[in-house]
Amino acid sequence: MAVVTAPILRNRIGGAWQEPDGAPLLDVPDPATGALISRVPLSDSAAVDAAVQAAAAAQPAWAATPVAERVRVCYRLRELMEAQAAELRDLIVRENGKTRADAQGEVRRALEVVELSCGMPTLMMGRVLADVSRGIDCEEIRYPVGVCGIITPFNFPLMVPMWTLPIAIAAGNAVVLKPSERTPNSAVRIVELFEAAGLAPGILNLVHGAREVVTAICEHPGIRAVSFVGSQPVATYVYRTASASGKRVQALAGAKNHLVVMPDADLAVAVPAIMSSAFGGAGQRCLAGSVVVAVGEAADRVIPALAEACSGLRVGPGADPETGMGPVIRDDSRSRVAGYIEAGLLEGATLVCDGRQSATAAFGSGGFFLGPTIFDHVAPSMSIAQEEIFGPVLSVIRTASLDEALAVVNRSRFGNAASIFTTSGGAARRWREGVQAGMLGVNIGVAAPVAMFPFAGWKDSFYGDLHATGLDGVQFFTRRKVVTSRF
Repeated sequence: MAVVTAPILRNRIGGAWQEPDGAPLLDVPDPATGALISRVPLSDSAAVDAAVQAAAAAQPAWAATPVAERVRVCYRLRELMEAQAAELRDLIVRENGKTRADAQGEVRRALEVVELSCGMPTLMMGRVLADVSRGIDCEEIRYPVGVCGIITPFNFPLMVPMWTLPIAIAAGNAVVLKPSERTPNSAVRIVELFEAAGLAPGILNLVHGAREVVTAICEHPGIRAVSFVGSQPVATYVYRTASASGKRVQALAGAKNHLVVMPDADLAVAVPAIMSSAFGGAGQRCLAGSVVVAVGEAADRVIPALAEACSGLRVGPGADPETGMGPVIRDDSRSRVAGYIEAGLLEGATLVCDGRQSATAAFGSGGFFLGPTIFDHVAPSMSIAQEEIFGPVLSVIRTASLDEALAVVNRSRFGNAASIFTTSGGAARRWREGVQAGMLGVNIGVAAPVAMFPFAGWKDSFYGDLHATGLDGVQFFTRRKVVTSRF
């Protein structure tokens, strides 16, 4: 029998690749085939300490580098990413499983933040007020925080690291990056691209691992700020642990995003948007629409249209240009999501589309496939309406009015995103003012802000003060000195 081999990934510390040195290794399969892509080391706290020491040694010289010079790395990084966009897309498809179109969109969103960071000479500007008193001036100056820890999830292995890395680095910080152990290969490529763009050794350090590395980053005294994106339970752990260690923290957590469909909604707009929101990335997105709240007669119009769209959605490998939805990330993820489908049936919801059946033909590939699933007549109290499933399951709740729909949305403990589909400006404004979520869409399925704005989740979808991206991101990765002077 042939022995299956795959490259063993290494940590990048102080500009040098470090061998695993006996660390346990975790297999990284292709979600579409189950074939082994690579093996990732589950590093320990000693690796984190080495990375922090390297970052701390390199950061003062980088902070002293004029910001106009620092952003030249970002300009060169942008050009490299543009030139290698197809390669980056295919890498995401292979290790994450999403379709080529979804992966291409991820590359584009990552580039947006790189482009934002190129404006750091303006974004870091302070303020001056002359003559706050007679002969006395006051000024505010922004400085980098120091060494930052960044912990990222599997579902956007390129975009989410790029939410923070370009901003943190352009602001003069050094970074220890811990990517998801499920999709570590993109992080390796990110480090290579930054260094090819001219980033000094030790400014961006990569440590692979799982819980032990996360804990070490949260507790290490040499790390001053921690940025996290992932599930709500882990976000809570990161926020509590890192803040208790005296660090500033932004922890982007789980979601249960609602899509309100009014009776006057244009279904030609609403249905494709809902399909993309619910089933793009196999539903493994923190902005995925997982609950449709159909108001009045909208339900009897939108549910048949969604069912028809599901029947035409091809499930298969993301590399196939005909595929409309790829696999979930792992077999245990498929089993967990299938368990929610069983729970929905037991709780009394009506199964309109059964993803367990529609993906049967793809199971023979060895991949982790599950088709799009839709439930009708879902009660707000059901687990499928309340819990983050993080898979291709869409629940439909019927309400009699917009006010009732708002009550359904607002009872959720999450507040990441919400959208409304309507042709009424009055309904859109009523909904905008009444809904308790941070990122809103009007006739938009995925209410993802562009890089100039913050990724502004509410309630249990975010822990901290300053959000990722936009001016919030710049403020998170900088600290201020206020100088009062008399000469």
